[in-house]
Amino acid sequence: MKDPHATPFATLTACAAPADLAPMIAVANAACDAARALVRTYFRTGVAAETKGDESPVTAADRAVEQGMIAIITKAFPDHGILGEEFGLRNAESPWRWILDPIDGTRAFITGRPQFGTLVSLTYAGTPVLGVIDQPLLEERWVGQCGAATAFSGGLGGTVGTRKCPSLALAELSCTSPDMIAPDDGTGWGQLARSVRRVSWGGDCYAYGLLALGHIDIIAEGDLKIWDWAALQPVVEGAGGSLTDWQGRPLDANSDGRVLALGDPSLLPDAVAMLNP
Repeated sequence: MKDPHATPFATLTACAAPADLAPMIAVANAACDAARALVRTYFRTGVAAETKGDESPVTAADRAVEQGMIAIITKAFPDHGILGEEFGLRNAESPWRWILDPIDGTRAFITGRPQFGTLVSLTYAGTPVLGVIDQPLLEERWVGQCGAATAFSGGLGGTVGTRKCPSLALAELSCTSPDMIAPDDGTGWGQLARSVRRVSWGGDCYAYGLLALGHIDIIAEGDLKIWDWAALQPVVEGAGGSLTDWQGRPLDANSDGRVLALGDPSLLPDAVAMLNP
């Protein structure tokens, strides 16, 4: 018999790592360590930015960081697949796939603001089993893995754990930019924004790290590619939150780019109702 109290929305994504992730975590940390060093050599140096076909900016720093991470991962796991934002896919047939975003928040990076980060994810058969958010300048790092609590280290300090938020009216909502809300989504997003306590802008992946530390309750935005969200899922879920699309469904490679992160997953039905009037 169907549970009359059951919700039609997703709970935490089912995740069962098929191997000990410790060696992969060590390599992910090494890749982020290398990325930190490279990012620091480019930050606030006036590095030129080009515009890609999707109108997003890219710099020599993005490319150098991704190449450095690829070299470290390939040496450790030559048979694994790698999908990078800048250099595409290699070893596509492998069930293991590293997904890299060398500088998530290039607009912030090229304008001298430290609200960006490096993202490293490892997926198995399409499911993220490991995710790292690293802020190179503040030296803050979140490491999430399948079936375990998220770890946080360095920087300005903080304690991992999303906060309980009993209603939308008490929630802090964040979004990177108004440009990440499509015109057709404006009504729903505006309805959600009017329902919360406050709205803040900016952050890219760093905002998801803050959600994992209990400082933000909701992030709703669109136009995220798989390299933008794959690392976020283990981090957010390992801190007690949820990451879905705007319909409350689990994210996958075919998702439409609209992402909803919640510190308190109990808000999911109300948030989805607001976003889909």
